[in-house]
Amino acid sequence: MDVIKLADDIIGGYRIKRGDDTDFFITAELEQLCSGADRIRKHFKGDHVDLCSIINGRSGRCSENCKFCAQSAHHCTGIEEYPFLDEEKILAECLHNEERGVHRFSIVTAGRTLSDDDFEKAISAYKLMGSKSSLELCASHGLLSQEQFDRLHSAGVRRYHANIETSRRNFPNICTTHTYEDKIECIRRAQKAGFEVCSGGIIGMGENWEDRIDMAVSLSELGVKSIPINALMPIKGTPLENTVRITAEDILRTVALFRYIVPEADIRLAAGRNLMENCGAKAFLSGADATITGDMLTTSGNDIQGDIEMLNSMGFSTERRQK
Repeated sequence: MDVIKLADDIIGGYRIKRGDDTDFFITAELEQLCSGADRIRKHFKGDHVDLCSIINGRSGRCSENCKFCAQSAHHCTGIEEYPFLDEEKILAECLHNEERGVHRFSIVTAGRTLSDDDFEKAISAYKLMGSKSSLELCASHGLLSQEQFDRLHSAGVRRYHANIETSRRNFPNICTTHTYEDKIECIRRAQKAGFEVCSGGIIGMGENWEDRIDMAVSLSELGVKSIPINALMPIKGTPLENTVRITAEDILRTVALFRYIVPEADIRLAAGRNLMENCGAKAFLSGADATITGDMLTTSGNDIQGDIEMLNSMGFSTERRQK
C-alpha cells in the first residue's frame, strides 16, 4: 500500500470504511505513515492546535470497575476522594486556564452518572462559567439521560466527552459494570441534544492492532468531532498496574492511523504524552492537531505554557479562535 497516495486520496474525498483491508496500517513504514497523516492533518485542520484542560470535579468512589482507573471503588489506589467541588473553585480554575491560553475547559466527574443534587451543582457551575469566561465549555459526567443532556446543552455546554475506551470486542476485558452499547447510546443521546461529541480511548491495555483500528472505525461511524488518544499509564492498585507500557512508536502509529480513518476530527493527545520524546512533539507531525494540557485526572499532565511554547516553536498556532 502506498500510504502517501492513500493520504492524497483521503484529501480528495475517499474514506476508509468497516470491512476495508486495513492490515497495511500495521506493516507500513512508520515514517511514511506519519508523513501521510501529517499531510492529511494539514489539509483538514491547518496548523492550529486546539488546547483543552479539565478539572476533576468529583473524585473517587466510582461504582464502575474499569480496570485502568484509579477512581474506581473496586480498586485500592489511595486516590484523594472528595464530593462535587464548590462552583467558585471550579470558576477560579476555569479563569486561570483561560488566562494561560487554553481554548476549552471541562468538568470531569467520577461515577457512572451524576446524582440529582450533583447534576444541579454542575448546571449551576456551567452557567456561572458561561457568564464569566469566554472559553468553550465541555462536560464529562458519565451516562446521562436525555433530559439531563438537554438541560446541560441549555446551560451553555457545547461538547460532551464519553470515551468508548477500546473496541467492542475488547470492552468486556476492560469493564463489566456497563457495556460498550451503553457508551454508544450515551453518545447518541448527547448528539440528539445538539452536542459535539469528544470520544476516544486508551491504548496499551492489552488490546491488539485490530482493536485499535476497529475503535477508529467505530468513532468515524459515530461522527465524533474530537478523539482523545490516551496511552495507559499503569496505576498501582488497579488490575493493570503491571502492564508493560506501550512504546512511543506504537503511540505514533496509532495517532497516524486515526488521522487516516477519521481525517476531519480533532485527534487529541491525552494521557501518556510523556512516554514520547519532547512531550510528544513528533505526534503533532504525525496527525495530531489537539491536546489536553495541564493536570490530567489522576496522572500528571503537561505544563500549559510549556506546551504553547513547544507548539509555537514548531510553527503551530495556539491562538484562541472566536466563538
